[in-house]
Amino acid sequence: MGTVLSLAGGLALTVLGLGSADQAVASFDAASWVWSKSKGEIARINGVTAKVDTRVDVQKARGHAVQVVQNDRFVILRDVNTGAIGSMDLTTLQEFWNSSTTSGIGVRVALHEDSVFVIDTVQGLVQQLDPRSLGNVGNPLRFAPGIAGGVFDGKGRLWVAAPSEGTVTAITPVPTSASGAPAGSGEPQRVRTEPVAEPSHDLALSTLTDGVAVLDRTNNKLHTIRGDQPGKDSQTLPLAGPGTLAPHTDGKRVPVTVPDARHVYVVGDDGFRSDFTVPGDGEDLQPAVAWEGYFYVADASGSVRVFDSAGKRQKDIRFRNPGGPLELDVREGYLFINAPGSSTARVVDGSHGVRTVNKYADDVLGGDAPPTPPQAPPPPPKPKKPVITKPSAPRNVRAAAGNAEARVTWQAARDNGASITRYVVAGAGRTFQVGADQRALTVTGLVNGQTYEFAVRAVNKKGEGPPRTSNAVRPTSEVPDAPTAVTAEAKPDGSVVVSWPPANGQGLDIRRYTVTAISEGGSAPIGEATEPTLTIKDGELEYGKQYAFTVVSINERGAGSKASPVSGSVVPFTKPGKPEGTDAATAGDQAGSIQVAWQPSADNGRPVTKYVVSAGDQSLDVTDGTAATLTGFEAGATVAVEVRAVNEAGESEPGTATARTVALPRITVTGVNPTFNTATVSFSVDAGGGTASCSVASSGGGGSAAGSCGSLKVASLKPSTKYTFTVTAKNAAGTVKATTTATTDAIFGVATCKNGAEGETATYCNKEVDGRNGNEIFSVTKQDDDRQVGWAKPGTRLEAYCKKSGELVYAYIYNNEKRSTWWVRVNYSGKNYIPWAWLNLEGGDNLNNLPTC
Repeated sequence: MGTVLSLAGGLALTVLGLGSADQAVASFDAASWVWSKSKGEIARINGVTAKVDTRVDVQKARGHAVQVVQNDRFVILRDVNTGAIGSMDLTTLQEFWNSSTTSGIGVRVALHEDSVFVIDTVQGLVQQLDPRSLGNVGNPLRFAPGIAGGVFDGKGRLWVAAPSEGTVTAITPVPTSASGAPAGSGEPQRVRTEPVAEPSHDLALSTLTDGVAVLDRTNNKLHTIRGDQPGKDSQTLPLAGPGTLAPHTDGKRVPVTVPDARHVYVVGDDGFRSDFTVPGDGEDLQPAVAWEGYFYVADASGSVRVFDSAGKRQKDIRFRNPGGPLELDVREGYLFINAPGSSTARVVDGSHGVRTVNKYADDVLGGDAPPTPPQAPPPPPKPKKPVITKPSAPRNVRAAAGNAEARVTWQAARDNGASITRYVVAGAGRTFQVGADQRALTVTGLVNGQTYEFAVRAVNKKGEGPPRTSNAVRPTSEVPDAPTAVTAEAKPDGSVVVSWPPANGQGLDIRRYTVTAISEGGSAPIGEATEPTLTIKDGELEYGKQYAFTVVSINERGAGSKASPVSGSVVPFTKPGKPEGTDAATAGDQAGSIQVAWQPSADNGRPVTKYVVSAGDQSLDVTDGTAATLTGFEAGATVAVEVRAVNEAGESEPGTATARTVALPRITVTGVNPTFNTATVSFSVDAGGGTASCSVASSGGGGSAAGSCGSLKVASLKPSTKYTFTVTAKNAAGTVKATTTATTDAIFGVATCKNGAEGETATYCNKEVDGRNGNEIFSVTKQDDDRQVGWAKPGTRLEAYCKKSGELVYAYIYNNEKRSTWWVRVNYSGKNYIPWAWLNLEGGDNLNNLPTC
């Protein structure tokens, strides 16, 4: 098969978690491998525990879309962005990345037991591979270009649809031995082909447990082919737009989803069963998936809408910022829902219970997971949906005569808000329906020499649009040869150049050539040229999608050749899309830095190899994730940043944002509330966009405090003392200080001497008593009569300054047996001393509240 080539070097896989085969990686059935795009990892989710137990690191595919197919023995990966195909044997944990396909959408991989198929839908080639080595098994089967499907049913038959022929075909693989050698005839076999539509109808299929369901999207007929039963069961559905099917349907009821109408129709063994509307806005509905009698419908909002068998709505399953389309896979008794662009998945059991899986959890045996990528900002809201009307007339309707036939081609009509379901071609007394993705029709049974015209109109859910009539043609046997050796080349500006040698006109001049583009499931004219080359302009083909081309030559009499052989496949590409949602913020923990995050850019057909984040004269290449930190700016600087995505075609337009680096803090002191030995300093701090730490220190040997950047209490202060308080605030940008002053409050004590009940004690505390009588005040710290300066009447409040050790004084019964060598300096005829035994300090008589004199 021409699209399967050797890939030197491959992609490295590193297994994290279960480190050896004897831990039964392959033997546990209730599990599914899921892809994490931002990490570049494939992880195995245990359906029973809803936890990840094994990871495989695929760093070269990081940020890429990856298709995963699996069974209990093998996991097959295809990197959509590069086309690389890999295999992992779960019994040995051996990995292979030694095959490649054309990159982009248009190639799919299918797996059943020990048989792998690569389906090149554009070229119409189906090649079996050995999953152990990814080597070819037999020769490729060839179909008309532009096939659809390529999915196994439950019995191991691969089903492929050929819209150009209106058929569906079942293929059985070649059995292989344990060594990978063919165990049978050596060639995969077409075992059944059924007509399911007129040629050039659009077809979609969904495989069943034993058979296939095929939807003719042009006339809304659903055909069911089951097992070895002859023929098919058919049902016409009242679809309000083009229908879609899930690749595989579990159970006997087939849901048909119409994204345009947000409607699902359910067909069972006995025909049309029910239908229901899916709430919400927009047309980004994925096909409904049937699971244990329920239906699960994912949409672009990150929600999976759930309905029971009667179409009654159940509780939604929601993903916050899923980072792209969700993947729903029924496997091993569970429904696994994966968000490749986020950190989570969901497991739904047979009773429809839902559990959340953290794909990035660090508790995997064998080593911690790599750091979780920063969450990029959410995408911008979608624009409002336009008013829906009937489609316009098709563009460039042309006819070319053949021998007793005519080939009619046209380019797409504007859908005017609702997808085109089909085209109607009228001419030669007949009417034909053609699929929306086909846009070409060969009308046979015409009479040579007679003139014909053909009118083409488009149809959407609002009805038929206006017709456009082709040029007149006259069939003839004098037709030119088809061009040969058609080649195609994708250019970095988004265009595609299709070239071919001049065709042989068999004696007549070649006036023009018509080029048809073939893609997965369809083919449509893309342009005309008078010379043997056509440049298809940027935007006319979809980036990242595979296309091949055929060319028809038309002579001076309007007669056209057969189509040329199909060209090789190309994938249109251009520079990546602008990084949307670009956001910048202060890096509060790092001086002169800003943090930048953005949504992944649309790769536009080629992998994004890096993002260039620039600001001023600084630039940083980011190959790992969608976030970065830029450093080296001034404190408090306003920084304008640009983010550009880079791929093979060059740099994208920039996503822009502005942020300010963390500035020096600013302190505003709002007040001081002192007590006799403390002061509460109140202040506010502008942290400059960062996080500040704060402290207050007092002058003169006083205390300090650290903590809240709003109010701090300083202790160990002296009463009646003026202090300078210095407030310090520190962040990543530096340290600033502010000062304020305040005087602590005075502390008072009460001179205390209480007379006894009788005798001499009853008058001891009276002033006129000779000898010692309490509350005496001295200029020194001993009871020296010569140094006495006075006596304080009991109950007198005295301002206290400090304490000093001196003579022992015992207050006996007159002050609760108080005994101490401490004296207190007080404000009495100056600064003199009273024994602490006779002075009770206010606030609990705590001597520690006084400093030492």
